[in-house]
Amino acid sequence: MSMRLQSPAFTGARGRVDTMLDQMAGPWWMFLVTGIAWLVIALIVLRFRLTSVAAVGVLMGVVFLAGWFSELLIASMRVRWRWAHVLVGVVFLFAACWSFASPFGAFWALATVFGLLLIFRGSLDLVTSISVREVNPAWWLGTVAGVVEILLGFWVSQQEFPARALLLLIWVGFFALFRGFYDIILAFEVRGRERPLPG
Repeated sequence: MSMRLQSPAFTGARGRVDTMLDQMAGPWWMFLVTGIAWLVIALIVLRFRLTSVAAVGVLMGVVFLAGWFSELLIASMRVRWRWAHVLVGVVFLFAACWSFASPFGAFWALATVFGLLLIFRGSLDLVTSISVREVNPAWWLGTVAGVVEILLGFWVSQQEFPARALLLLIWVGFFALFRGFYDIILAFEVRGRERPLPG
C-alpha cells in the first residue's frame, strides 16, 4: 500500500473531496440536464451559417443565459473560486440581456472583442479545472479547453474581422459542446459517489 494513502495531508484532501461531493450529491441530475441542453445548443449553433447572424445573436443570448445559470449553480457549491464564478455569471447575464435586446449588434460587438473574451474565459477554465483535480476525474477536459481557448484568443486577435465572426460561431458551438460533455461526466461522477442509505 502506498505511503501517500496513509499521510494526513491526503486524508485531509480526501475529506474535502467527500464533503464537496456530499454537497453536490443533491442536484446530480441538474448537471445531466444542463449537459444535455449544452449539447443541443452546440448542435444548433454548429449548423448555422454566417448569413443568419441575427438568429445566432438570439441563440447567443440563450447560451449566455444558460452560462449564467450554470455559473451560479457552481458558485453555490464551490467555496474557493465562488467570487470568480459569480463575476463570470454577472458578465454572462449582461451579455444575455444585450443579445436579446439587439442580437445583430451584440453578435458583431462580441466578434470585435472575441480574442479578449477567449483569453479571459480560457484562463478561468484553466485555473478552476486544475483546482478541482482531486474532486473531478474529468478535470483534464477543462484544462485542455482552457489552454485551447487561450491559444485561440491570441490567434483570433490577429485575424481580419470576417474571420473573427466565423470563428465566433464555431467557438460558441464548441464551447457548448465541451461544457455539455463536462457537465454530463460530472453528473455521473457525483451520482456514482452517492452513498446508499442504511436500512
